[in-house]
Amino acid sequence: MLNATWLNTFTTLCEVGHFTRTAELLGMTQPGVSQHLHKLASQVGKPLVSKDGKSFTLTPAGEAVLTIGLARRQQERELQDTINSDDPDVGDISLGCSGSFAMWIYPHLLDRMHQAPELVIRVTAAPHMSILTSVLNGEFDLGVVAEPVNHPRLDAIELAREELCLVVPRSLAGQVLDLHLLNELGFVAHPDGYAYADDLFSLNFPKDYKGADRLRVRTFVNQIGQIPIPVAQGLGYTILPKSGVDAFAERQELAIIQLPKQRFHDLWIISRKGRSEIARVAALNDFIGRTATALR
Repeated sequence: MLNATWLNTFTTLCEVGHFTRTAELLGMTQPGVSQHLHKLASQVGKPLVSKDGKSFTLTPAGEAVLTIGLARRQQERELQDTINSDDPDVGDISLGCSGSFAMWIYPHLLDRMHQAPELVIRVTAAPHMSILTSVLNGEFDLGVVAEPVNHPRLDAIELAREELCLVVPRSLAGQVLDLHLLNELGFVAHPDGYAYADDLFSLNFPKDYKGADRLRVRTFVNQIGQIPIPVAQGLGYTILPKSGVDAFAERQELAIIQLPKQRFHDLWIISRKGRSEIARVAALNDFIGRTATALR
């Protein structure tokens, strides 16, 4: 039998990816984390990680042990669900969604937690396929995705229609911008930005648009909360879902240009079949549904 405490430390380390932050999260010292890792490796009989400076990668044995750690956590959560009373305001619940939706919904979820002091809500920004996989394996109770989902083990409910927005500095509000003027301004690129550009610009500039790889990139950033910053400072334009624009703290420094043809993404909230019958999951599902009407 693997030591439960050591296994929990190792699983947390794999999730966090950093010894110091793992120690802080578990209320331990960094040497204590290393000691648990060493003891677990001794128990298994093989090294679990391969260190490279301050980072590490899992060995095959480490990957196998992590699978057990994640499965044990899921089993414990299911046991806790059975033991605890089915109270909509009590317990642990996890949500996976895009980075822009996470930024937008999180302040609303904090309001929900103020109303329910014993409710713990965990929000993780993740790509579409990761959300699907994590809802299926029970890591996420709920997921918000931008595509319809048809899976025999999932329930999917249409949540809202979210506009894909061309975002420019406030000084350009109300102006008519063509692709030439946008290229002069420069694109604030981000991981989803190229697909968004293909989606929105192909629709509005069918003759001139030659693909995202032909856009003049002014800067690139992969942190969703920082994407609007260079736009607000007049350094370029970007394309974001409306939630990513509305969540920006200096929203007044941005302007949305209304192109002749609007593009919308349908948002869906998904859960594993049967999971939404748990009171707290059903309550949060309903709360997100009511809150997301503001995006329409």
